[in-house]
Amino acid sequence: MDIKVLFAIISVIVSVGAFTAYVKDIFLKKTQPHVYTWLIWAITQGTATAGLWYGGGGLGAIELTIGTLGVIGVFIFALHHGTKNITAGDTVVLIFALLAIVAWWQLKSPLLAVFMVSAIDVFGYIPTFRKSFEEPWSETLATWIAFTIGNAFAIFALGEYNLLTMTYLIAISTANIILVAVCLSRRPHVPKPA
Repeated sequence: MDIKVLFAIISVIVSVGAFTAYVKDIFLKKTQPHVYTWLIWAITQGTATAGLWYGGGGLGAIELTIGTLGVIGVFIFALHHGTKNITAGDTVVLIFALLAIVAWWQLKSPLLAVFMVSAIDVFGYIPTFRKSFEEPWSETLATWIAFTIGNAFAIFALGEYNLLTMTYLIAISTANIILVAVCLSRRPHVPKPA
């Protein structure tokens, strides 16, 4: 078996497992996704995935393709089961992200589109960073770590390594690590909810 096929299979298994655990924790009320963050990602990840395929991502794009369906699913669940901790600042972030999405749709260059969508996606983390700072127990850290590991294996499985194929995966992996760090640094200072 080709090593890239193995990496692609591992990335898909890890990603599906992460989404499954995250959705389960939503229904168990252990996790409260921020609907604004997941809305932004539901809009942007599909474009990043198309850029990955267009840039020659090959097998490495499969994980992000499946992840796009997972993101849309979490957004739908967040509508009813997400955090109620939404601030005016979160709404401002959402408005700016949506305006940036409108600008991004006008881009003709796939590389500029991937840069823009990566920036918008990371910007979309802001409401979740803020919520997680205040409520560090409201996220399932194992899921975010698994997302990062799945992305790493997707990078290993890429058919070509270039800015088009790597930018988005590296950007969201970095943001995932920051989210985990925020929660871990805050948990000793915020009691776990009953």
